[in-house]
Amino acid sequence: MPDLKIQQQSLGDGVNFIEAEGFLDAHTFEEMENLINQLFREDCYKIIVKLEKLDYISSAGAGVFVGAISTSKDNGGDIVFLKPSPNVKEVFDLLGLSQIFQFAETQDEALGCFN
Repeated sequence: MPDLKIQQQSLGDGVNFIEAEGFLDAHTFEEMENLINQLFREDCYKIIVKLEKLDYISSAGAGVFVGAISTSKDNGGDIVFLKPSPNVKEVFDLLGLSQIFQFAETQDEALGCFN
């Protein structure tokens, strides 16, 4: 079964950066969900998620972000997707999530979404 690799770092000013690689689906979504919930427990609500190396996302994987966006926004933050792969962007489009989330092509552009 394909894996999910996640790297996370703080960018300062309350912004956290997550890079996801591999498959975010019913078998791996809990790892991402646990990380986002940990950030929320640390009062970190501004999250950039780089999806350039994510090969696949299922509705269960996308559901992690759907479940987190309101908590993030309710606490003055947001979730911004950075460079989603074409496959992942297509899933977001098909699920209608491109209307809810912000997308950026550069890290600076993503950081600007929080202003």
